[in-house]
Amino acid sequence: MQFGIILAVALGGAAGSLARYATAGFIQDAAWPGFPWGIFVVNITGGFIMGALTELMALKWSVTPELRAFLTVGVLGGYTTFSTFSLDSALLIERGDYMSAALYIAGSALLSVLALFLGLWVVRGLVAA
Repeated sequence: MQFGIILAVALGGAAGSLARYATAGFIQDAAWPGFPWGIFVVNITGGFIMGALTELMALKWSVTPELRAFLTVGVLGGYTTFSTFSLDSALLIERGDYMSAALYIAGSALLSVLALFLGLWVVRGLVAA
């Protein structure tokens, strides 16, 4: 790994995390309680921005590897990892690999939530012991 790319990802990740915190907080404060509207909006806007940005860089905007890493892995990865998940899903679909796309989408959503519950269960078991 190159130091410039590592630094770009780190700086972008910090900026994206701050943007997620501010955006989600602002949306959640303005929305109806009882549903995670802030993160819901962050995930959707992150997916849109990832799509628009990657297409722009593919078709019109030639950027350095450092700037690409800063914007996609760093900023958008810090803003929402859901944007990267969405891009990976779209690439599988565009390749026509529908079975892998379906497994990846359903598996990621289901197994991530199940893994979270497993983590809760393990820690609760250890703390209660």
